[in-house]
Amino acid sequence: MAHDWLALLRESTDRFASTVAGADPGARVTWCPDWSLRDLVDHLGGVHQWAAHAVVDGNPDFDPEPVPHDADLAGWYRRHASALLEVLSQTPPDAPAWTLDKADRTAGFWRRRQVHETVMHTWDAEEALGPPSPIDASLAWDGVREVADVMYPRQVRLGRVDPLLSSLQLVATDVGDSVIIGSGEPVVVRDRAEVLLRLLWHRAPLDDLDPRAAGLLSRPIAP
Repeated sequence: MAHDWLALLRESTDRFASTVAGADPGARVTWCPDWSLRDLVDHLGGVHQWAAHAVVDGNPDFDPEPVPHDADLAGWYRRHASALLEVLSQTPPDAPAWTLDKADRTAGFWRRRQVHETVMHTWDAEEALGPPSPIDASLAWDGVREVADVMYPRQVRLGRVDPLLSSLQLVATDVGDSVIIGSGEPVVVRDRAEVLLRLLWHRAPLDDLDPRAAGLLSRPIAP
């Protein structure tokens, strides 16, 4: 399924801003236990700044503006999300840019990556404040494929994780597709696309999984 990444980015950044508006900045982020909601806003706004710099300047060398202590979190975030959207809207998707993927050095990479970044952290914010909304199955599955095609190979390339000696075969029961991460005899995990995505990003419990799968998914397959 083709996704309109710019439209999804506008939608997801607006939803994140609406979620944090008026919320307790000290609320704890369950799956990032060292973070408060303020830290989460600071992180996502900083990533947006960094991505915009990677497109405009063509390198990753950038120190984002941190969120001021007394800032309106939603207002500060909206400013940086809007700046990112402006850069990505005005830059052709095939324009050269520094990216996380050696096989795709184009500005279009960041349209997709920033959607997935924002969707996951919106889930974090919602979960910290109450029941989170479900992630669209097709979008979640694209996020799983991004981990398999981009994030995991990069983690191996940077020496952040050793290559998996057993592969993970992730089967999405709601989209009728599967993907394999790693090599060797596969360990199969079947679940909804959203759950598989959250497992890869360490945002779902491992207790009920096959111990072999739990061991693989406990590793930094995604950063």
